[in-house]
Amino acid sequence: MILKKLIHRPDRKVHPLIGLLLFSISVILMVITGPFGFLYGIFHSLFHKGIKGLGEYLLQVAISIDQLGNVLMQHLLNVLWMRRGGYPFGNRDETISSALGRNKELSRLTVFGRAIDRLLDLIDPNHSLNSIDYYIEPSPGTVDRLVWIHIRQGKLLTLKFKEHEELDLPGGRRIPSRSDAANLKNLLELELGVEPVMNSLTYFHTFEDSAEKVSSGTTLRQTCYTADYKGDIQPHPSVQSVIWLGKEELEKLSVSGRVIGHFLVSQGLLT
Repeated sequence: MILKKLIHRPDRKVHPLIGLLLFSISVILMVITGPFGFLYGIFHSLFHKGIKGLGEYLLQVAISIDQLGNVLMQHLLNVLWMRRGGYPFGNRDETISSALGRNKELSRLTVFGRAIDRLLDLIDPNHSLNSIDYYIEPSPGTVDRLVWIHIRQGKLLTLKFKEHEELDLPGGRRIPSRSDAANLKNLLELELGVEPVMNSLTYFHTFEDSAEKVSSGTTLRQTCYTADYKGDIQPHPSVQSVIWLGKEELEKLSVSGRVIGHFLVSQGLLT
């Protein structure tokens, strides 16, 4: 399993000529040193872990090549495999299969894309869906949001903001320079006046869906956590009220909130 950090920093701007120079250097180094490094990696893996180690090493290489292909072929794949409003290929930290799976979830694959997906499923059932990697830096077209899931006696804690008709879940946008834990701590202190118990913070699930209301071609990613908290709930002035919802009241939630609510019902967590 490959673990990645849950935070990232945006790229700094560089001169185009620097990009060209670095690309040339990387290609030269790969051509000259790549074969030696690859052969050494094979023997090193075999010597230390045997066939299992070799398999793990080759899988890492395969994933890296797949990520390279996702960048190299991004413009072509976005035309051939993705319908308008889909999740774009090209994230340098993601494999082609992962991006394919995201578009399958969003129903944004072209006929050609669906054919490729079915072919992969024949080799490895649910290949693209199982390949989705949520622990990556967001693509430019992704709205990245953190959500706190808190359930009490089968009821889900939701917020009614004064300027919104629909209810929403506590949380807010990710700040790239901060960890998820620090982000959630600030958000909960601001919105609800409570302090999460940090050693109880647990990753719950990540949801992705089209965010056409935000911007055309935008994907909304909601990374959800659970955590205990300290203190009494004292909502921010922008919050009209705190409402506990059961499974029969999910229509009161925003579109993005209903996606999470229905999942909670499917897991038997709401009554």
